[in-house]
Amino acid sequence: MSFQPQCLATAIGSLPHRNPEDAVRVVLASIPDAPIWPQLPASGMNEQMEVQYSEGMPRSVIDREKERLYIDTSGDYSMELATFYENFLMENLDYFAISPEFSRGIYAMEAALQAAGGTRPFVKVQTTGPISFGLTIVDENKRAIYYNPEFIDTVVKALAMKCRWQIRKFRPFASENVICFIDEPILSAFGSSTYVSVSRDDVVAKLNEVVEAIHAEGALAGVHCCGNTEWPILIDAGVDIVNFDAFDFGDTIALYPGPIKAHLEAGCCLAWGIVPTNSEKIQAHDAASLITKLDATVDGLAKAAGIDRDLIFQQALITPSCGTGSMPVADAERVFQVLRETSQALRSRMGIAG
Repeated sequence: MSFQPQCLATAIGSLPHRNPEDAVRVVLASIPDAPIWPQLPASGMNEQMEVQYSEGMPRSVIDREKERLYIDTSGDYSMELATFYENFLMENLDYFAISPEFSRGIYAMEAALQAAGGTRPFVKVQTTGPISFGLTIVDENKRAIYYNPEFIDTVVKALAMKCRWQIRKFRPFASENVICFIDEPILSAFGSSTYVSVSRDDVVAKLNEVVEAIHAEGALAGVHCCGNTEWPILIDAGVDIVNFDAFDFGDTIALYPGPIKAHLEAGCCLAWGIVPTNSEKIQAHDAASLITKLDATVDGLAKAAGIDRDLIFQQALITPSCGTGSMPVADAERVFQVLRETSQALRSRMGIAG
């Protein structure tokens, strides 16, 4: 799906605010053309990364005393699976909805966009990815649910349907398209001894199932990984947007010149996470210094892959390196301020008004 965002700014989901209206104000002031709905993990367990997407998953249990989510695979669960697959096959998206109890940010952003009237070029939504969810959440015996074929299938399908539900909710506010990111932080550990039994083909297949659900809604699919990984995995999964930490790991994208060149020449996009989400680093940098750093990284990719430098910038989004949910509020708000200034400066350099 061809996409030329021309250094438009968007963000990763989490913010440190407890009040959703405060987070929404920061988002709309900083990234008005591609706003996100804010995930608010500091506000309680329900908005933590995996828990937030667990509604409707068969046998999911939230143990609030121990502050953990797990999947109970004991006993007879045939009826729960039957109900799940019935709703999946009927494409009953309401069954897979994320309720206000699990995401005040979704509903606060929806209300703000309704109150503002009109549309934005893009709206960005997001889900925890199936690989990160499956390798983080365990069963009652503390075995990662990824290794249970029955239940990882429900995880993948539930997350895919939650993407579709989000896209339909926010499509009325996007004049051009909805962007849906799949957040996969655990892919930075892919290939390590910890996950040696996780096959590349399986990762690609599970990601692709979610990507295809996003494409079925006509939306743009991206994957965010805030560390280093084998970037062609994401391209092979069919994503339109590869989002990476360009501040600390920018040079890693040039290690795969062939796949990256093919990705860009197919009309797809790189989302450069050039704005650091570390408190010390964001205080030490401004838009000018980040653009200098980005220019050097883009030059390296252009040379390694034989790609026109202008093409890279035409097919670039600008983002923070990761979510800001664990940062102090003031530092997180500076991330969004610098993000806005960086995007505006790059677009001005490209001759784009506004």
